[in-house]
Amino acid sequence: MTSSHEQTYQKGLEILAQIDKENYQAIVDSFKHSPAPDLGRLAVEFNYGQLFSRPGLDLKSRLLASVAGLTVLGNTQQLRFYINRALNVGWTEEEIVETILQMIIYAGFPVALNAIFSVAQEVFESRRAKKGGSSGRQTAE
Repeated sequence: MTSSHEQTYQKGLEILAQIDKENYQAIVDSFKHSPAPDLGRLAVEFNYGQLFSRPGLDLKSRLLASVAGLTVLGNTQQLRFYINRALNVGWTEEEIVETILQMIIYAGFPVALNAIFSVAQEVFESRRAKKGGSSGRQTAE
């Protein structure tokens, strides 16, 4: 019989795979050789298995909310991760930029400038380079 923690962890892995099917296993494996190997399991179980899997918001909305929250916090490392995942589930560059701009109200111009020019632009350019260098912003269809 599988424990509820194991079931929650497996649900978390499934959600992480939905938002980053190419890299989710590498993300999980990266914690195995860290100073806190259990942190990865806890993050998957809690963040994805308990919070991201809740009813009430779809996964796409949760990722955009994560981008907004991390922007306000000025957490550029995690913001980079979540901008990538938001793009993976269908948000466009334009929508992400607009979300960051909306956060000026709560966090101020310096935070939004850092989020756009130090993080979002880097993520967008990196993804374009991987796709063959197409230029121009992705917009909603």
